[in-house]
Amino acid sequence: MQLNDLKPAEGAKKSRKRIGRGNSSGHGTTAGRGYKGQLSRSGGGKGSGFEGGQQPLAMRLPKLPGFTNHSRTEYAPVNVARLEAIFADGDTVDAASLVEKGVIKSDAKPVKVLGDGELTKKLTVKVDKVSASAKTKIEAAGGKVELPC
Repeated sequence: MQLNDLKPAEGAKKSRKRIGRGNSSGHGTTAGRGYKGQLSRSGGGKGSGFEGGQQPLAMRLPKLPGFTNHSRTEYAPVNVARLEAIFADGDTVDAASLVEKGVIKSDAKPVKVLGDGELTKKLTVKVDKVSASAKTKIEAAGGKVELPC
């Protein structure tokens, strides 16, 4: 047996019903839709989401709660533990050095240093914002914070 010998089983393939192609086809005139009524009309029938006259689900559910503050500033967060791991003693931390070391993807967003972790190195931090706990940890390690950059 070869690929060109294969054919579908007897009666497996049926030609499609060509509706509305004249009375001699057996499906002319009303094209199988019957006479009057909603389903006989073009565009007839109930729309998607119709639930038999019951209030549709999309109308029963509330719209989204709250609102979106369009003037919100989104910061790129960096913890002091990350600064401890990546920077050497005496280094300057700014957006350009953070991008260079791969801590943040780009300097498009302003940077905020957060206070999670411990810091033992003396660093000069020049970023857009620093949390209060991060500032105390940086200054306790002998570093300094310069705001804003």
